[in-house]
Amino acid sequence: MVETKQFTERELDRIIEMAWEDRTPFEAILFQFSVPEKDVIKIMRGNLKSSSFKRWRKRVNSGVSQKHLKKRNPNITRFKCSRQKAISGNRISKR
Repeated sequence: MVETKQFTERELDRIIEMAWEDRTPFEAILFQFSVPEKDVIKIMRGNLKSSSFKRWRKRVNSGVSQKHLKKRNPNITRFKCSRQKAISGNRISKR
């Protein structure tokens, strides 16, 4: 299992939040936190209730989710929602 000790609680919460958002691709999580998709799945499995994890996996694996850049509409060129606060590299902006 992924060692979550390397992340602060705030970083871990942000990774989970990004993974839960349909518009944020796994590549964005990899870019900001250096966590590949398989480790994001392990983080989600270890930090969500079983039913929540199953619901998330079902949504990600369905055709509805745009978690993979290959499945996304080519007109979407952003990693983040326009309403999301600025994130630079691995640093999370003050809220």
